[in-house]
Amino acid sequence: MVAHIGTVAFVGIEAVHVDVQVQVSSGLPSFTIVGLPDKAVAESRERVRAALGAIGLALPPKRITVNLAPADLPKEGSHYDLAIALGVLVAMEALASDALDSYIVLGELGLDAGIQAVPGVLPAALKALEEDCGLICAAACGGEAAWAGELEVIAAQNLLSLINHLKGTQLLSPPIATIADDDSIFLDLSDIKGQETAKRALEIVAAGGHNLCMVGPPGSGKSMLAARLPGILPPMTPKEVLEVSMIASVSGLLTNGKITRNRPFRNPHHSASMAALVGGGMKAKPGEISLAHRGILFLDELPEFQRPALDSLRQPIETGEAVVARANRHVTYPARFQLVAAMNPCRCGYLDDAAQACSRAPKCAVDYQSKISGPMMDRFDIHIEVPAVSASDLTLAKPKETSRDVAVRVLRARKIQELRYQTLGVSDRMRCNADADGDILEKIAVLDQAGQQIMTQAIDVMRLTARGYHRILRVARTLADLEGSELIRKLHVSEALSYRQRKHAR
Repeated sequence: MVAHIGTVAFVGIEAVHVDVQVQVSSGLPSFTIVGLPDKAVAESRERVRAALGAIGLALPPKRITVNLAPADLPKEGSHYDLAIALGVLVAMEALASDALDSYIVLGELGLDAGIQAVPGVLPAALKALEEDCGLICAAACGGEAAWAGELEVIAAQNLLSLINHLKGTQLLSPPIATIADDDSIFLDLSDIKGQETAKRALEIVAAGGHNLCMVGPPGSGKSMLAARLPGILPPMTPKEVLEVSMIASVSGLLTNGKITRNRPFRNPHHSASMAALVGGGMKAKPGEISLAHRGILFLDELPEFQRPALDSLRQPIETGEAVVARANRHVTYPARFQLVAAMNPCRCGYLDDAAQACSRAPKCAVDYQSKISGPMMDRFDIHIEVPAVSASDLTLAKPKETSRDVAVRVLRARKIQELRYQTLGVSDRMRCNADADGDILEKIAVLDQAGQQIMTQAIDVMRLTARGYHRILRVARTLADLEGSELIRKLHVSEALSYRQRKHAR
């Protein structure tokens, strides 16, 4: 007799069906797992043996063969434990052969037969919903699985309670979809004195989903400004929450099976490698840009990052996807993030400070900023200079405008964009102005006569690339949305042009 138990393998955030086939046959006692298992899967036999022993069952002195089909798909992780254990029980006729026909099973077994939480329960639950079957998982993951919708979820604390439930001698309560307590306290823009230009840029960035690069001396408040951006961003839609939660689930970042509605804010150190930023490694795990999906990726000390690592972000910024191609794996992760970067104008940081003037200016600035490639800098919609804060600014009264006031204007502008893209029938791939491509920009970015004239002059004077031209139009469209104007006027175009990169002369 061959028992068949359904489970999943993960390719990116996609769950792929795996058939766990267990056969108990005559021969020398052995326990073999085949089907390209990694080290964690190969060790399942010891955990399964100990867990069955903990509930008073012993493996028969026979040849036990476990095949994970399809055999050419690599199997990674400890979530196969529970499926293998149940397959062994069915093959031993300790469970009815039809008891698990319509379930996808995943969970790690402890030596005491407890069922431990594993990553990827939410994508597995969505796969179960797609195949019209139920899901069996650890009790700690039940709340996560319940977000998949109308799905039968059996969430057990241990193997014994699960067996009793399947036999009908015990009833496990269905899990409840839970949300993590929103105890995060967003930093407020009113804490920052001065820097009105930078605050204005943050509002535009939040309203249109644009990328931002801040240049200024040490201590000018660049990191403080970036840390306050999450407090003015609009809340995520249910679809965005699901996208973000699937990535967090595969990465094992969901705690106690609870999802969160807060937008991600990732702040990797400048020593991060290319694989850490884009994704990869032996198991092709998601990188920082995918973990920042629908949120913020803040790169402080931008020129200090490895240049190949920075240039690897160029394609994901345009496509919204991170394609990790390795010899044994080819996966795609979503990566639609806002890039916010901060950097000093030169290595010493005091390029424009008369009191601490750099002796190598302007060559110091040229050498330092040239560590970032031109195409990478071209992908920032907004470039601003953040000057040093004077002592007189610090003595000023605390600003009255708070992050909540700015967030109201941002949300109003986002609602305008949402309605616009729904009307055009492209809301499935465009949710804010930063997502608009060239064809859509021709329809939504209509300039008045004065605005068209200044844009035509800027193309020649600033030698704009096609990408730079489109990014200016997107920013101008956002500026018009903040004012509630359907037409993009000269003032909007002028302000958008003022945010383009200013290069130091050699």
